[in-house]
Amino acid sequence: MFRLAHLSDIHLGPLPEVAYRDLVSKRITGYINWRRNRSADLHEGVIDRLVADLKAARPDHIAVTGDLMNLALTGEIELSRLWLEALGSGEDVSVVPGNHDAYVRGALAKACKAWSAWMTGDGGEPARPGAFPFVRVRGQIALIGVSSARATAPFMASGFFGEEQAQRFSRVLDETRAKGLCRVVMIHHPPVRGAAAAHKRLFGIGRFQSVMRRHGAELVLHGHTHLPTTYRIDGRDGAVPVVGVAAAGQAPRGKRPAGQYNLFAISGQPGAWTIELTRRGISDINAEVHDIATETLAG
Repeated sequence: MFRLAHLSDIHLGPLPEVAYRDLVSKRITGYINWRRNRSADLHEGVIDRLVADLKAARPDHIAVTGDLMNLALTGEIELSRLWLEALGSGEDVSVVPGNHDAYVRGALAKACKAWSAWMTGDGGEPARPGAFPFVRVRGQIALIGVSSARATAPFMASGFFGEEQAQRFSRVLDETRAKGLCRVVMIHHPPVRGAAAAHKRLFGIGRFQSVMRRHGAELVLHGHTHLPTTYRIDGRDGAVPVVGVAAAGQAPRGKRPAGQYNLFAISGQPGAWTIELTRRGISDINAEVHDIATETLAG
């Protein structure tokens, strides 16, 4: 049995010192939003509790589906790299970027360079914006990291899944299927229609789902919505579960569910995989981490 933990939307805080020149861009709206909303709703103490509980569960691998940062400031890139080092080595943790990690032009390239140890495929080229998807094989599991992150205009948080990445993604899915691996896809934006508001949606949902129908996968993990959700989309060999997770840094008694992580137990063999999901999170009552729900996704 392979145990896979899934975190997303860390939004590490507090923000480092912000210079006026940093705010002459989309960051000015993000900074105002942070001061008005996120600084109160997101709390690093919640992340610390979740990570401690996650490590006690001793997963075989950890998947992080983006938004480690808030405004993609230089100081945030370094802070997030240090946080990843504390979470685990690049061998044991895989990361894909989110829209906040690509907040302004050029930010994603800097994040890929800083986080290369956690988002470079087995024997692949170092992480860069045009190098996705990456593939990492751990036991019988193929972790496939897809990027939907790109810089957008103010008040937009959309993602993009284009044709070039779709072609590479298709080849990777076929190659890993031929090897009899359980394919777990990581992406930040949910590839499901209606899962996110119009200004936060993924452009290329139809393209992503077309790849799934032709090539299939066993599981898709995402973040972005800050909600614990389970969807299903058509795949080559049947419905593919698409699983979201609450924001890891969300404080209790907020507008969204308090911080959670997903823990998957994967076993079986090609064509007969069993996938069990346990959601663990912070209680609104006493801030302790406990089981929220369990669900059988396959098998």
